[in-house]
Amino acid sequence: MDLTAARQTFYGDIGFWADRTPVHEAASLGRVLQLRQLLDGGALVNTVTVDNITPLHDACIQAHPQCVRLLLNAGAQVDVRNIHGSTPLCYACAAGSVECVRLLLDHGASVNPTLTALTASPLHEACIRGNPECVKLILSRGAQLEAFDIYFGTPLHAACAKEHVECALLLLNAGARVNAIKFHETALHHAAKVCRTDLIELLVEFGGNIYVTDNLGRKPIDYTTPGSPAHLCLQHFENIPLSLQQLSRIALRTMLGIRALQVVTKLDISQRIISYLCYKQWSSTTEL
Repeated sequence: MDLTAARQTFYGDIGFWADRTPVHEAASLGRVLQLRQLLDGGALVNTVTVDNITPLHDACIQAHPQCVRLLLNAGAQVDVRNIHGSTPLCYACAAGSVECVRLLLDHGASVNPTLTALTASPLHEACIRGNPECVKLILSRGAQLEAFDIYFGTPLHAACAKEHVECALLLLNAGARVNAIKFHETALHHAAKVCRTDLIELLVEFGGNIYVTDNLGRKPIDYTTPGSPAHLCLQHFENIPLSLQQLSRIALRTMLGIRALQVVTKLDISQRIISYLCYKQWSSTTEL
């Protein structure tokens, strides 16, 4: 096998970095046998490029789980960061690879790496990608619902901005704050901007505030075209206030999150009040 040597560049007194090694190339292209031969032959598993990309980063962004497993078993650093602060788990979520995500988590990857101005969390990346299975998996491992990205805001903002209804639903069912703000902008503003009535209805069901204004003084309805389905939907909610029953259920969700239905049925109160407070658990098959 003819393998080209890695080019190297010298940066002052910092030292040498490999530009791109054969290990990087094999990992990126999913060449499992070649990667195994390189590692068995003593190739360095944690070699980094100038921008601090490791072979593990490459295998994750290209969604090659067999290569990820080989690299991890060979001692790849699971939480190594590139120059922007992204870990392999961020890359695996961005690629939408549940297998790679699970492998990394099983090898101790941090589900909540410290964020920088240039970094989105793994949960943000999964919501941007719109992969519900990745979202479910990292939520089950303790991903922070309110992690803040300087560009999108919270993961719920990201899911709504990218029109991923099922991801938004998973976040809301897990207890995400529906009225969390980024520059006074809520997820409902994003839903209005992308003209998704299903997202608007979902967010309102979970207590989304249709009257909140952003830093430009605009309500969600102000981002819709008059007469459009999204405009008519928000206009409907403005003209017909939520009932006391809906407000009570929203308060229950806000206080107890995903445990609400379990807790309310065990309260020592009238069955009629329990029935009044209980709501239908939303799922991906629920008509929005």
